[in-house]
Amino acid sequence: MALGFGIVGTGMISRFHVKAIADIKGAKFVACCTGLPGKVEGAQQLVKGTGATAYASLAEMLKDPKVDIVNICTPSGAHMEPAVAAANAGKHVIIEKPLEITLKRCDKIIEACKKNKVVCSTIFPSRFHKASLTLKAAVDQGKFGRLTLGDAYVKWFRTQEYYDSGAWRGTWALDGGGALMNQAIHTVDLLTWLMGPVASISAHTATLAHKRIEVEDVATAALRFKNGALGVIEATTAAFPGMLKKIEIHGSTGSAVIEEEDIKTWEFEKMTSKDKKIAAEFAKLTKTGGGAADPSAIGHAAHTHQFKDVIKAIKKGAKPTIDGFEGRRSVEIILAIYKAAETGKSIELPLKKDPVLKARKK
Repeated sequence: MALGFGIVGTGMISRFHVKAIADIKGAKFVACCTGLPGKVEGAQQLVKGTGATAYASLAEMLKDPKVDIVNICTPSGAHMEPAVAAANAGKHVIIEKPLEITLKRCDKIIEACKKNKVVCSTIFPSRFHKASLTLKAAVDQGKFGRLTLGDAYVKWFRTQEYYDSGAWRGTWALDGGGALMNQAIHTVDLLTWLMGPVASISAHTATLAHKRIEVEDVATAALRFKNGALGVIEATTAAFPGMLKKIEIHGSTGSAVIEEEDIKTWEFEKMTSKDKKIAAEFAKLTKTGGGAADPSAIGHAAHTHQFKDVIKAIKKGAKPTIDGFEGRRSVEIILAIYKAAETGKSIELPLKKDPVLKARKK
């Protein structure tokens, strides 16, 4: 029997969720509602031609027995309420990144899912790219020797029109931050997944190229990982014309560089025939713009892989690969970057609670 998916929120990313669900045998898009009660037009457009039902409210959709999994596609700072409601209704939840914009709100989602014994997964599809999985395997196998440097670069471009297109964009209340929280969080997740927990952070942020936004469009951070390695995060939406995101992992016996889905560097002290094959086969896998300049210029295949992973977890009664705690971790790192930039001080992790950010109070 197919598992039924209901989607909350009808913005751009919801269309990719519909496509991903359609590619899965044993999954079906059955329902949708907007994040705004009574506003059914967006839901009607999303379900057109799919056979799914458009509901006028989340409460109505949650009563539908055909809905097993609820995908949260509302603005970032409006994830908690529908996620908790879905969990309390006994529905599994898949939540677009970030999990939420504060640790307190993240924890409420995680607690509700635990209490109701439902699966919770945070969307980080980049982890399911072949290049990412290959790099993770190499790190776990110790091919890099002593890890020394881990760097993440997200030098994207967004027009002023992008921020002006939605009242929630570029706000602390609903976007939760700028280039880091909205765009670079995927790569922040990849970096800590590969390098391990972060111990301390120093940072700078600025708003340099956009008007009428409260948040940063440029950020740099220096990291010390718990394993002793150092690292850098650079994130911006002000680098015309926009470049593919990049991860660099370096160690005493090897180095690797991934640009979007392509492996650009794959060098080890002891190169095997398998390593040479990887370097050749993973050179030209990227098929899209990666969202570097156009947020809609992405594929949905990795979303499909993640949805399959969630379905597998539900059927086996297990944890998904990327659960709520995994989603919380990148939010914590980004909040620490914001606090480090605001205070000019190094911030230690883990954070004991949400940092008080003066910027949010302006």
